[in-house]
Amino acid sequence: MKNLTRSILFSLLALPVAGIAQEASEKANYFIIQPGDTEAEIIRKAANVVPTPRQLRWQQLELTAFFHVGVNTFTNREWGTGKEDPKIFDPSQLDARQWVRVAKEAGIKQVILTAKHHDGFCLWPTATTEHSVKNSPWKNGQGDLMKDVAEACKEYGIGFGVYLSPWDMNSPVYGTDAYNDLFVEQLTELLTNYGQIDEVWFDGANGEGPNGKKQVYDFDRWYQHIRKLQPTATIAIMGPDVRWVGTETGYGRVTEWSVVPADNLDQNATAANSQQAVAFKPTGDMRGEVLGGREQIRNAKGLVWYPAETDVSIRPGWFYHPAEDDKVKSPEKLLDIYYSSVGRNGVLLLNIPPDTRGLIHESDVKALQGWKKLVDDTFTRNLADGAKVKVSGKNKKAMLDGKYETHFTTKSEKDTTAVVELKLKGEQTFDVLMLQENISVGQRVEKFVFEYWKDGQWQKATEGTTIGYKRLLRFEPVTASKVRLRIESSRLNPTISEIGLYKNALEGAAFSSNEH
Repeated sequence: MKNLTRSILFSLLALPVAGIAQEASEKANYFIIQPGDTEAEIIRKAANVVPTPRQLRWQQLELTAFFHVGVNTFTNREWGTGKEDPKIFDPSQLDARQWVRVAKEAGIKQVILTAKHHDGFCLWPTATTEHSVKNSPWKNGQGDLMKDVAEACKEYGIGFGVYLSPWDMNSPVYGTDAYNDLFVEQLTELLTNYGQIDEVWFDGANGEGPNGKKQVYDFDRWYQHIRKLQPTATIAIMGPDVRWVGTETGYGRVTEWSVVPADNLDQNATAANSQQAVAFKPTGDMRGEVLGGREQIRNAKGLVWYPAETDVSIRPGWFYHPAEDDKVKSPEKLLDIYYSSVGRNGVLLLNIPPDTRGLIHESDVKALQGWKKLVDDTFTRNLADGAKVKVSGKNKKAMLDGKYETHFTTKSEKDTTAVVELKLKGEQTFDVLMLQENISVGQRVEKFVFEYWKDGQWQKATEGTTIGYKRLLRFEPVTASKVRLRIESSRLNPTISEIGLYKNALEGAAFSSNEH
C-alpha cells in the first residue's frame, strides 16, 4: 500500500468506460474532443460530462473504510513475503460485527476488506490455493472472513467492498499468463459467493514472480469480468470508475476536478461499440496540482468523469502494530482530514486495521468516536436555514431545502456568474462554509468568493476554485446577519445544490494556509 506500489498507476492501463454522446449539449460520462473544436466547444463538453450511476452513488458515500488484516497482522510487518505459514493466522476473538459496527457508528457508509494482500494469503477458503484461512487454526480451518464481513455489512446496512492484490508473492504461476486465469478464478469466487459487492479495489503493486518474470496484468479482462458479475460495483483505484488522489495523507487537492483529460478515446471504436465498453487512458501521471483546469483540457483528446479517492490510515501503518497503539490519529487530526478530503470533492477511504485479537483496538475506537462527535457537533445545525435568498435565476430556494437533487441555476447557460445573497435569521457566528454542486448535471464552478456584510461594506471571509460534490472551507469566525456567494467563473450556468454555514465544534480550530 505504499506510494511506490502506485508509481506505475496509469502506465499499465486502458480503462473501459460506458456511455456515449455525439453532441456536447447531451450529458455523457465522457466526450471525444474533435481536432477542430474551439475552446468554447471544449468547455461546453467539459460542463456536460457527468458521473455514471455507480460513480454518483460512490461519491455520495463520502466516508468509506479499509480493513487491512492478514498474516502481516501476526508477523508485525507491512509487507509479507508469501512464505508465511498459514498457521500464524489465529485471531482468538475475531468479531467482524464489531468492525462494521465501529465503522458505521463513525459515520462510515462502506467498508473494504483486504481479501488478499501482496503475500497471497487469502482470507476466504479459496479453491485456487492452499495459502488461505482453510489451513489456519482460526475456526479449525472452517473460517471465512469474507462471509463474516459480508454478513455484518448486510446486518448493519452499509456497503461492502473487496481488495484483491494483483501482486501475489506466493503463487507459483505469478509472472505467467496462467496467473491472469487464476486471478479471474479468485474474482469469480469473491463476486459470486458473498452477495452484492459494492466496490472492487486494485492497486498497482507488481513484482517479479517465482519464475523471474514480471506479471503483465490483464486488467481489461478483469474489468469486464467484474462488470459481468457485479455490474453495480465501483472499480477503484486501478480502475475505470475511481482514481487515486496521489498521496496517502488523507489530504486532497485544493482544486479538484472530477472531469479530467483522456488521451486515447477512439471515435470509430466509440461509435462501433455505442453503449459498450470503450478504452481510455488518462493523460499525464494524474498527480499534478490541477488535473482538469482549462489549461489541462484545452489540448486533451477526450474528457472523462474520473473522481478522486483520498486514502489514509488511522495509524502510521496499514496493518496493526502494537507499537502504534499510542500513535492513532486524534479526533482533531481526523476532522482536519475530513475537511481536506470530503471537503475537497473527494471520498475519504480511512484504514482501520483489526488487531491480533481480531478486534478494532480500543485506541482506534476512542479516536473514531471523538471524531464523529466533532463532525456531528459542527454540522448538525445549518446556520443558513430559514435565510431569505436574493438572486437572479431559477429555483433559488433549492439551495436551502436540504435536498441534494434540487439545485439553483442562472436563467441561461450563458450566465456563468451569479451573486447569491442570504439574509440570515438574525446575527449568526460561523466559520465553516459548505457548498455543493449538483454533479448529475456536471461540475462547473471554477472560482467563487464568499463575503459577509460588516460596517456598511462587503468583506471577504474566504474564496475557492472548484466545488464539485462537496466543498468545505474554514475561516476565522465571522458574526453577521447578511452574507453573499459570488460565483465569478463557471463552465456554462452554475448548478448550486446546497449552501451551509456552520460553527466548528473544535474551538480555536486552525485552518490551513492553503485552505483555498
